[in-house]
Amino acid sequence: MDDQVLRSLMKWPNVPDCFGWLALDRRGQWRMRDEFAQQNRLPGQVIQHVALNDFIARNYACDELGRYFFQNGPQRVFVTLDATPLIARIIPNDQGNQFLTQCHKVIEPDSALSDENGNIYIVGKVDQIFYDSSNLNKQFLKRETQAIALLHDHDLDHFSELAKLREEACSFGGSWTWQGKQLPLDPIHSQELATRFHYQTTPQP
Repeated sequence: MDDQVLRSLMKWPNVPDCFGWLALDRRGQWRMRDEFAQQNRLPGQVIQHVALNDFIARNYACDELGRYFFQNGPQRVFVTLDATPLIARIIPNDQGNQFLTQCHKVIEPDSALSDENGNIYIVGKVDQIFYDSSNLNKQFLKRETQAIALLHDHDLDHFSELAKLREEACSFGGSWTWQGKQLPLDPIHSQELATRFHYQTTPQP
């Protein structure tokens, strides 16, 4: 969380929260949704400003109710999720490859899930910012947590090269190899994801 954001919260602590105006799509793009987009259930305009994207990513957090938000100075802007709170890409690095989220955080995977639509979700440890309303001294805490991230559809072919699949009742299971380790790939129904991983796709006041 940026220091200037924390200072603005101390200066203006009672700014009303904002709902519905910001979304995260399935490809990890932040989208601005004006009143017309909200009323007509449109995805909204992709935010292309690099500095603004980085600012959102640095100040992206989750509260105790599983609502993800962007702390925009003193105002909390809750994020509508098309899929999961994190979107992962397979990115080359010096050791081979790594999973990076839209917030440029590394995921250390320990498993993956496959749903009835053929989506792949990476499950593993990642650093996230959490808001704790009960802690008056340190309300924003960074900690490593078990999280889920939808794998970007451009990386599905790459993932399939790593996997050994078997057909399940509603999806696929099996295993996959990552950095020399064999990890499980288990089936899941998409409607189970939010409850299992404690997040809200459409935050409400």
